Amino acid sequence: MNFSRRTLLGASAAVAAVAATSACSATPGGGGGQAVGDTIKLGLNYELSGAVATYGQASVDGITMAIDEVNAAGGVADKQIELIKYDNKSDAAEATTLANKLMTQDGVLACMGPATSGNFKATIPVANKNQVPVVSGSATADDVTWNGTELQEYAFRICFNDSFQGTIMAKFAAENLGAKTAVIIKDNSNDYSKGLAAAFTEEFGNLGGSIAGEEAFVAGDTDFNTILTRIKGQSFDVVYLPGYYSEAGLIIKQARELGITAPILGGDGFDSPKLLELGGAAALNDIYFTNHYSSIDQDPKVIEFIAAFKEKHGEEPSAFNALGYDLGHFVADAVGRASELTGSAIQQAMASTKGFVGVTGTFDMDEHHNPVKTIVVIGLKDGVQDTSEKIG
Repeated sequence: MNFSRRTLLGASAAVAAVAATSACSATPGGGGGQAVGDTIKLGLNYELSGAVATYGQASVDGITMAIDEVNAAGGVADKQIELIKYDNKSDAAEATTLANKLMTQDGVLACMGPATSGNFKATIPVANKNQVPVVSGSATADDVTWNGTELQEYAFRICFNDSFQGTIMAKFAAENLGAKTAVIIKDNSNDYSKGLAAAFTEEFGNLGGSIAGEEAFVAGDTDFNTILTRIKGQSFDVVYLPGYYSEAGLIIKQARELGITAPILGGDGFDSPKLLELGGAAALNDIYFTNHYSSIDQDPKVIEFIAAFKEKHGEEPSAFNALGYDLGHFVADAVGRASELTGSAIQQAMASTKGFVGVTGTFDMDEHHNPVKTIVVIGLKDGVQDTSEKIG
């Protein structure tokens, strides 16, 4: 594998970069919401309650920190940024309703969120219709911005996609862990889990590995002993569990209690303090997952971000905090580079992004509105990050 060191941006440098663009035109024009008065309105459409609230709240905490920095440095285009925040309750229909409200009633120039792929995709038709960009820091489904034939013109993301996660973890399993056989446990109720599982299966096979078995559950399940008992009777080197922390923590705990000791691998859905609460420290060894960022990264810029976040929130930032932080600066940067304060002009600025430097990596925006960036594989020891390897 090719490991590369990312160039990262600390808070002060990010603010300076945005502030330097503040001389752009503030004249409203056609296409999308328009700035009115002394503030630039940006929407937050996030899962602040419901099944995946931890992702939404973590994202908002990061965004708010970034925008506070931008405003403290003078704002953008001689205006302060005003965040208009709503809770979509982890529901796609509610996310759609709120996107429409933000764009047609609140007059935002761009929307950040939702955090999850299904909820984010539900808002894209509203964005395209109103010519107001929507950007997610964590919607990883492959078809979010490009379905293979059609580009979603007003949709962007700053995170890698599911196929990349599954492919990288298959390589890690085969090349780093020496795995020849794997068992997959996936969540059949969401595209995220199924997408990672499909990518892992394909790449693991390409590398000479075989899938010894596959089991499925649905979101909300709490008793996994039946499927784990079936797995225990099979021969395998690793378990691939692409799912969210809410079920993954329980599955890992119950697997260890049944005597399944093989390494358990996952995706960025593992990244939540709730994983440790649900799984317990004793069970969370030989656990590896793909992620956007690692809190044990020794790059000075990452250390600076972590220190600032801890000072503000009193806890160590998660990847969703870091992605939210980068998302806030990315949107502010695009607003600052836009030729005028309209949704369509901001969309053009986002699409032309080159060399954006963030805590989760430096990236260019490609022609399909996806960032070209690195990925991190994190290893846990007693539920705490112990190793991290950047791959890209």
